[in-house]
Amino acid sequence: MNIGEKQKAFILHFGEMGSRWGINRTVGQIYALLFLSSHPLNAEDITHKLGLSRSNISMGLKELQSWNLVRLKHLDGDRRDYFTTPEDQWEIIRTLVNERKKREVDPTLTFLREALMEDPATEEDAHAHARMAEMHELIELLTGWYDDVSRIETERLIQLFKLGSRIQKIVEFKDKFKIIQGGKDSTTEMKD
Repeated sequence: MNIGEKQKAFILHFGEMGSRWGINRTVGQIYALLFLSSHPLNAEDITHKLGLSRSNISMGLKELQSWNLVRLKHLDGDRRDYFTTPEDQWEIIRTLVNERKKREVDPTLTFLREALMEDPATEEDAHAHARMAEMHELIELLTGWYDDVSRIETERLIQLFKLGSRIQKIVEFKDKFKIIQGGKDSTTEMKD
């Protein structure tokens, strides 16, 4: 690697973490290099800096593109493809969460919906059906929450995150406000 020690440590760490995140080491290293780079890099640059084979770099770049984690750039007078990552780290996080949802959560929801449409044939099936229904309800709740949160502007989202556990006080206040209102729905009552 023809890069500084701090960058090298970060890139190696991302490679190690990649396997824990469900991507291979090379993909993690490519992403880390592009993330740290002050300018777009082409496949040859990446190959040289990481000391990996050109075919591994090409496959890794394709995987990162499929995850929408890298951007393709073209430079004047150069026919090669250059790659970079988004500058906004919140955009990166939003992309990662959305892609993981599409790849992991959505197929599970589809399976659960289909499975729950079938009537259980035995007592054991009824128990499994009930457990799957609970899981389905929880995942639907979480994905609904995710859909709501994904539409929040980044600045507001940061404020929400900074509230941390203090958000509970807002919910408690809303509950007290509901008691004061007599527990009735009212146009002045805060909505859930």
